[in-house]
Formats: sequence, C-alpha cells, structure tokens
Amino acid sequence: MKAILIKPILIVKFILLFLMEILVANFRVAHDVITPGYSAKPGVIAIPLDCKNNFEITLLVIIISLTPGTLALDVSSEKKKLYIHAMFMENKNKLIHEIKNTFEKPLLEILA
Repeated sequence: MKAILIKPILIVKFILLFLMEILVANFRVAHDVITPGYSAKPGVIAIPLDCKNNFEITLLVIIISLTPGTLALDVSSEKKKLYIHAMFMENKNKLIHEIKNTFEKPLLEILA
C-alpha cells in the first residue's frame, strides 16, 4: 500500500517544483528584458545524461525547453550528453548540478 502512494506523491512534488522553476525563470528573464543593460551570460553546455532511453530523454528535453531561459539543442549520437543553451550561465558546473538534481533525478525516480 505504501509503494502505491509514493509515485503520486513524487509526481505532485515534481509538478510543483517544475511550476516554481518556471515562475522563477519567468521573473528572471522578464527582469533582464525590462532593465537597462544586459545581464544575461548566455552559453551552450553539455550535460552528462543518466537517462537511458528515448522516452526519458524526450521528457527531460521538454521540461528543460519549457523553462524560460533554457533550450535543449541536441542529444549526442551515443545518448550520453544533452546540449543546452542557457541564457544565464554564471557557473557551468552549478547549472549542470541544478538541472540534474532539479529535473533529471526526480524525473528518473518517477519513471523507475
């Protein structure tokens, strides 16, 4: 019975987290657009993937692309890396860590 309740709780938690990330990203992008100057530090990075199949990768790509300020560009031919463009990339390693722990890890827990 306990295992039956875990997935819906994980899904609701993930949806709320995702909505919060969208809200924060929208404010960040809007702030950059309406303020004078240019504070964005865009860049392209490769994120090592723990996702193994096309379905997992596709869901991750959709989630990343729906978040303002980030856009999934390509997946390596061996499906080991996901290339993304980020509007705000102050610290490459921090961004990789955030994406893996905020989106990929919870997504894989839900799909397991």
